[in-house]
Amino acid sequence: MPELPEVEVVRRGLTAHVVGHGIDSVEVLHPRAIRRHLPGAADLVGRLEGRTVAAAERRGKYLWLVLEPDSVALVVHLGMSGQMLVQDPSVPDEKHLRIRARLDTGTDLRFVDQRTFGGWALADLVTVDGTDVPDAVAHIARDPLDPLFDPDRVVKTLRGKHTEIKRALLDQTIVSGVGNIYADEALWRAEIHGNRPTDKLSGPRLHLLLDHVGAVMREALDQGGTSFDALYVNVNGQSGYFDRSLNAYGQEDRPCPRCGAPIRREKFMNRSSYSCPTCQPRPRLVRG
Repeated sequence: MPELPEVEVVRRGLTAHVVGHGIDSVEVLHPRAIRRHLPGAADLVGRLEGRTVAAAERRGKYLWLVLEPDSVALVVHLGMSGQMLVQDPSVPDEKHLRIRARLDTGTDLRFVDQRTFGGWALADLVTVDGTDVPDAVAHIARDPLDPLFDPDRVVKTLRGKHTEIKRALLDQTIVSGVGNIYADEALWRAEIHGNRPTDKLSGPRLHLLLDHVGAVMREALDQGGTSFDALYVNVNGQSGYFDRSLNAYGQEDRPCPRCGAPIRREKFMNRSSYSCPTCQPRPRLVRG
């Protein structure tokens, strides 16, 4: 699943090319792409056509378009392979095109999804902590790039839990937008092993870790996100380049850029974690 920088790249593209324009027509080409919209395809099409895209918003990994005149949200689930592409109608349909919206500019907004884990759904906007978000996103915490992100509050929450720090970073109700890639990169920068208990880390060290989370995301955003294959692209179909700057994630057996020790790979929550055995020693087991 794309993480915050990749979703923000898409959001910025939608702001530039879609916001302010009307939706003239919509075609749903695959039923799974609207399975989260329980009223069905006809309802989605009827409620989208004639609306204007007023804004493209994001919280963490969650993306939505605000539609006027009734301020409803079109929540876009990118899933594992979802793409939002702005295309000229003359461009041949993509093999995995799932939804097409024709804008009043004459261009297409296409939702392409090879693995069909993503989709579109309409949701009501609700106000949470002074910010309007779709009701389906109301439980998601603010992310480190949010101007109202409160690191003191997050540190207090982390120190009040007894769980592994990487597991906590991936919990979108604590801090949103962080996935496997950027968790490993931030932990490497902070020299913290992902299995360390949150309640055993000091406040200053947790603040430092959150600083690194924000920094690595901003750097990834500057490079268009991280793309390991052709699935993660912006609205113009271009890939990001941050994968060329990764220090830990995916670097198994390569030398740590800081100390030279070979980066190790470990199993974690049905996925992999990457860390330096010297800079990020595993926590000692406490025997009872």
